[in-house]
Amino acid sequence: MLHLDLDAFFAAVEQRDKPSLRGRPVVVGGVGGRGVVATASYEARAYGARSAMSTAEARRRCPSGTAFLGGRFAAYRRTSEVVMGLLRELSPLVEPVSIDEAYVDLAAGGHDLSVAAVTELGRDLKVRIAAATGGVTGSVGIGSSKLMAKIGSELQKPDGLVVVPPGGELELLHPLSVTTLGGVGPATAERLHQVGVKTVGDLAAKSLADLVALAGRAHGAGLYALARAEDDRAVVPDREAKSVSHEETFERDLTDLAVLGREIDSMAGRVGKRLRDSAFSGRTVTLKLRRYDFTTLTRSQTLPQPTDDPRQIATIARRLLADAGAEGGLRLLGVGVSGLSLYAQGDLFAEDDDDAPMTATEETAPEDAVPEPPLPADKRWWPGQDVRHEEQGAGWVWGRGLGRVTVRFEGPLTTPGPVRTLAADDPLLQPADPPDWRPTA
Repeated sequence: MLHLDLDAFFAAVEQRDKPSLRGRPVVVGGVGGRGVVATASYEARAYGARSAMSTAEARRRCPSGTAFLGGRFAAYRRTSEVVMGLLRELSPLVEPVSIDEAYVDLAAGGHDLSVAAVTELGRDLKVRIAAATGGVTGSVGIGSSKLMAKIGSELQKPDGLVVVPPGGELELLHPLSVTTLGGVGPATAERLHQVGVKTVGDLAAKSLADLVALAGRAHGAGLYALARAEDDRAVVPDREAKSVSHEETFERDLTDLAVLGREIDSMAGRVGKRLRDSAFSGRTVTLKLRRYDFTTLTRSQTLPQPTDDPRQIATIARRLLADAGAEGGLRLLGVGVSGLSLYAQGDLFAEDDDDAPMTATEETAPEDAVPEPPLPADKRWWPGQDVRHEEQGAGWVWGRGLGRVTVRFEGPLTTPGPVRTLAADDPLLQPADPPDWRPTA
């Protein structure tokens, strides 16, 4: 199995298309006060910015000069399609997990599976991806299972390559933190820490009975297998998600709404992360609950606009739970989002409600960017947006507000370009498609 994870993908595409941002901290996500970080470049991560953090917190942590940009999902999707095409040249069995992540069954591609051969294959793939995408890098893990391939891809990011040789799985796996394993979230990790389990090796030392007692039958059995590198999941090619959900079965029936609310918050966080990772958002939030007598109910609410904000998902799911009630106890609870669409239009990319100036960076604006006396702001413009001016050419929105829009005129194949400030209603300025990073013949 091969697992590919593109490095800081959204931010990497922004740095490719905006040469003035290369080597600088970049944060992609909500640019307003209620926004959430979708991706932070490695330069921004050095200051503590990370996915799912509020944009306000990221602004406090990052230095002046950090670029805060709204998402350009058409550009990300186009780049992702190029990468997925390269993966399909390796094997007919490719499973995209999200817009920037996929598994590949190398055995189905008829490859030499020796360690030396797959190592060379991984190196060649990384070179081809960087060449085909204009410099976007990816980390590759190769192993005997999905579990080992994914862990391998995470160990040497960014731009890493780890091949786990057959028979070497436990030697690599057991020293790692138990939170490395999928399914060990904060709540499970805390329970494991209370019984002295901090590494995967500690987990492997526990009996099946101990883990079932600690985490429930299904979850405990799953942890027991993963701690031994037992993972027989197959690559499922090109499956298209119609919904994203997460559910938990409890060891004992729960009636406390506060406890159930915390479970909803945790599940909404996971659902929101999966939505952001795949560049989808959804309009319908669904709560699934199974009562003590095994009666299963679902309750849902449809929103006017799609969302991928875990806070909004959790708020709606909590409201649905309050309406349904927990009388008699609940043995299962699930949170899901359906009605998926490509663009996030909810709070993740929310803007402030006022007309205060909004810029991509916290730098002092160039001299010609000093705003004129206030004019009504044109909400068509947002930091990072692709535009074209009939006289100045192609560029992207550096900032907007007070009736002005500031544009940096540059592209993926140019040097860092000049900044110009225009009237927000300039008829020569129009939104544009993402630029092409590939040189013309």
